[in-house]
Amino acid sequence: MPDALRLVVDTNVLVSRLLFRQSVAAEAVRLAMSRSQLIVSSETLMELEDVLSRPKFNLYLTPADRMQFFHRLRHAAVYIDKVAEVSACRDPKDDKFLALALAGHASLILSGDQDLLVLHPFRGIKIFTPRHYLEQTFA
Repeated sequence: MPDALRLVVDTNVLVSRLLFRQSVAAEAVRLAMSRSQLIVSSETLMELEDVLSRPKFNLYLTPADRMQFFHRLRHAAVYIDKVAEVSACRDPKDDKFLALALAGHASLILSGDQDLLVLHPFRGIKIFTPRHYLEQTFA
């Protein structure tokens, strides 16, 4: 997929996709990944790994399920290793997604986080909820 558009998927959407495989988030991630190239960075992968290792998910997922999802994602995505810092989000923890989108030349960030969504568009990068992405795709 050399000419595919690039996208960033926020941790909350990825976790929703894993927990609720028939959800809007899951559908949006599947569609986005079939049409675009997912990009990740060390910061976004570390956050995902940290979130997936939380004990509260033990009720829903085995450690093997979590690791399998994490490893599949790592292998399906393009890793961006040079990411400059960005300070634009009202929640500084979310700046990593903006920085990755800029460094990786993404056209879209999928997120359910209002701290990111209020920035739409960010320097020409769309920031959509999974539902909005699906509505725009099928409009």
